[in-house]
Amino acid sequence: MEYNTELIVILGKQIAEEFKHAIVGQSKGKPPLPLREVETAMRELFRQVGAEALGQYLSSQSSVPGPTITCPCGGELHYQRQREASLLSVFGRVTYRRGYYAGGLCGHGRAPLDEQWGLKPGEVSPGLAEWLALAGIELAFDQSRCWLEKYLLFSVSENTIRAATQERGAYQQERESAFQQSSQQEKWLQERLPSVDAVPQRLYGSIDAAKVRIEPRHPQQTLTPEEAWWDMKVSCWYELEAVPAVQRSTRQQEKYEREQQVYRAKNLRYTWDIAEAKAFGQLLWATGCQVKADLVPELVFVGDGAPWIWNLVSQYYPKAVQIVDWYHAVEHLKGVALVAFSQPSAREAWLEETTQALWNGQVPDVIQTCQLLAKTCEKAQQAVTYFFNNAERMQYAKFRAAGYAIGSGTVESACKQIITQRLKKSGAQWTVQGAVLTAKARAAWLSGEWEALANPYPQLPLAI
Repeated sequence: MEYNTELIVILGKQIAEEFKHAIVGQSKGKPPLPLREVETAMRELFRQVGAEALGQYLSSQSSVPGPTITCPCGGELHYQRQREASLLSVFGRVTYRRGYYAGGLCGHGRAPLDEQWGLKPGEVSPGLAEWLALAGIELAFDQSRCWLEKYLLFSVSENTIRAATQERGAYQQERESAFQQSSQQEKWLQERLPSVDAVPQRLYGSIDAAKVRIEPRHPQQTLTPEEAWWDMKVSCWYELEAVPAVQRSTRQQEKYEREQQVYRAKNLRYTWDIAEAKAFGQLLWATGCQVKADLVPELVFVGDGAPWIWNLVSQYYPKAVQIVDWYHAVEHLKGVALVAFSQPSAREAWLEETTQALWNGQVPDVIQTCQLLAKTCEKAQQAVTYFFNNAERMQYAKFRAAGYAIGSGTVESACKQIITQRLKKSGAQWTVQGAVLTAKARAAWLSGEWEALANPYPQLPLAI
């Protein structure tokens, strides 16, 4: 929205003069106020002016009332008066007046202006709700309250911030549910085909899970500490692009010299949920259809060796290239070396030789060398099973030659950004619904889908 520059200059001068007189009147004989205090005082002035202006603007939108309107119950409501209402906005509490109707059989009244603008007196405005949710997806709700008070210059309760954040997540959940319904309809799937030119040549997918602490709320949910940690599953769709030499960090340059490839992710889309693998698979298919994963010429999945992950990939995307994350595979070898060898020199020699064989895609050789240790080392026997079950997913030389990334750092970064940085903050405990909705709201922000949640957006109960 653009504003007249001349008008802005005129208003700015007027406000500056009024502000100067107010400051001078309050600080006679005192040292000049520090600039920080001047800025805060001016912001408070603008906040109060904004609240007054918004209230007057809303009042001005109330049309000339007719004598009667229809009630949803089927009865007739009669005009009563211009009734005052208030809500909490980005400027603080705003008061406005609008026509109010009552007298129906159901006992409920109506205010057409509130219905037209989606206003619910006593609740939080859509603009403020968005700010509360942005704080709630980044900080613990109690920390958000303190931070927002400094930013907004008025206080909002922790519960209101929680409600705003999780309402965003609920709306994202509704969008995902709509995606699932659409992805089961052949007509909808066919309608995407004309835009096939917009499909990327190569698309990556990754699936993972991370633990989140769930607080028991009922006697039958009394769990041991281990059982209170629930798996939250994540899927991530993304594309990769090479990092130009001039933009590589020291670590990236070392990686390039070692592996001749350094990538960074773009166009990321995250989906989170606490769900069984079957239900999460339906969500994986639905979100994949949104990014046309079923239409791309090359679809590549990178993940750890968890069977449930590869079962879902095989079920929904059977033609996809499947790659076990290189770093997970190497960790298995490190585990074997640590247990099987007591001498550091022997351990390092074995690990270097075996890792090089794995890097070259010589999985049978890796399995054989682990089998030699399996009789006396249970860890080695576990590694034999792991490498045998994932042999086709560990053809690293072939994958590198094709230009495929072999690391699942993108989805692991998602786990850190959503689970570690938000849901695992010190002392945090969640209900299942609270954890899921907060994760979905944060995922929408990280996926660049935040604006899709802006309208329509439900109002929130006011708690201050």
